Amino acid sequence: MSVDLAAQAGYRRKIKTRDELHALLGPRPRAKKVIMCHGTFDLVHPGHIRHLMYAKSKADILVASLTSDAHISKANYRPFVPQQLRAMNLAALEVVDYVIVDDDPKPLENLALLQPDYFAKGYEYTDGGVNPRTQEEMDVLATYGGEVIFTPGDVVYSSSRFIESEPPKIPVEKLVALMESEGVTFETLRAALDKCRGLRVHVLGDTIVDSYIYTTPIGSSTSKTPTLSVKLEEQVDFAGGAAVVARHLRAAGADVTFSTVLGEDAHKDFVLAEMERHGIRCLPVIDTTRPTTQKAAYIANGYRLLKVDRVDNRPISEKLVEQFAAALASTEVDAYVFSDFRHGIFGKGSIPELTAALKAGPLKVADSQVASRWGNILDFHGFDLITPNEKEARFSLADQDSVVRPLALELYRRAGCKVLILKMGSRGIITYREASHDVRAFFTIDAFADPVVDPVGAGDALLSYATLSLRATGDPVVASILATMAAGVACEHDGNTPVTPEQVLHKLAVIEKRISYA
Repeated sequence: MSVDLAAQAGYRRKIKTRDELHALLGPRPRAKKVIMCHGTFDLVHPGHIRHLMYAKSKADILVASLTSDAHISKANYRPFVPQQLRAMNLAALEVVDYVIVDDDPKPLENLALLQPDYFAKGYEYTDGGVNPRTQEEMDVLATYGGEVIFTPGDVVYSSSRFIESEPPKIPVEKLVALMESEGVTFETLRAALDKCRGLRVHVLGDTIVDSYIYTTPIGSSTSKTPTLSVKLEEQVDFAGGAAVVARHLRAAGADVTFSTVLGEDAHKDFVLAEMERHGIRCLPVIDTTRPTTQKAAYIANGYRLLKVDRVDNRPISEKLVEQFAAALASTEVDAYVFSDFRHGIFGKGSIPELTAALKAGPLKVADSQVASRWGNILDFHGFDLITPNEKEARFSLADQDSVVRPLALELYRRAGCKVLILKMGSRGIITYREASHDVRAFFTIDAFADPVVDPVGAGDALLSYATLSLRATGDPVVASILATMAAGVACEHDGNTPVTPEQVLHKLAVIEKRISYA
């Protein structure tokens, strides 16, 4: 994709605020007639073009008004195209004179302020009588003598069918629109990555030894039972769970301290050796009453035959909670990360005490994974950053029906966090932050994995890079972009291998080359 900045600057002159447009149009009666269209325009298609062309034929000035992202909730993961890019798409059309983004759920206030001579509606709004919302618009027009014009045509005025059948792949274009609206450059991102090096992070969480036991099928052991017989070929162990988060942070250049609970067994020795090998300071609490958590998968010819978990999910004792709290309070760090897999460390009893041990100043981050346990991200209230996925969000809110944006907003409000990054799998992320006059409450970023080889561990990479870049810059946009890139890198490699800054820099370079800035 090549971006012509001069052409974009020309298009942007058409995009106006409500007050700017009011001053430009002036009061009625005007020498030139004004007509306004309003819609989502999520994906501009021939039906939109016919609608806009017909509208322009009835007046001198055509104003295209579009619904802001915050008020679109008619389908999941919508709008597909963010409002900055939707406004640019309309501004690039010669037939359109001005574009305005409506920050209200209905265009009523803009109609009352701008007072267009005509308001154009698609012909489908006449089907079955006047829609109540259309009647509201007509009532506003009647207050000053405006008229509704219904445009003829044979293409339904909607983008939904096109998007739902095959969403267009425009992750780079959407990223460019976000970066330009937020004043973020690729140099900003590279500088942020460099600032992450040397940050001190204390990770507290459940260690899981992931064992992959590779076998070759031999057949049934007897003719009387359906017992499968396999030959053991190889066993490969990985320090997983919160230990992987610690390794991602370390690979990104952080100085990492890791607190976890381990049993008195060989798996404990393996985990400690792995942490030492990767330069991670480990502060283990040994619980002789439980084993080190292990999850073993038996694999034959690439297929998982069986999964065996060696776990004890009882809450840890008050004495162990006190040891963890003391360790947290004793370390000088820039960020704390609670990596919760609900295998004993975190629970309703321990979380308040562990949170109270955190010093004021360092970033507080939490991630609670509920793939097979009853964890709840809302237990970590008032944190600076939380990074749940959509399933975890729905679980915590007991909401399986809401579309994703209102779902994320409700979780953001209930969690009392400063930043929420909601992971949506192959659809990327949605980030919520504190809104202001100049800052939007949320934004989305598509996934950047090409190709997807193994998505396992992408969330761990995202958590790690989001933590470091948010602590380094304080910018949720920069943190979300770098976290998305790290997750993309993780998806492109087999296994949960820690992502390095060099890999993230390479991905950024590939994207920057595609954009080809002049």
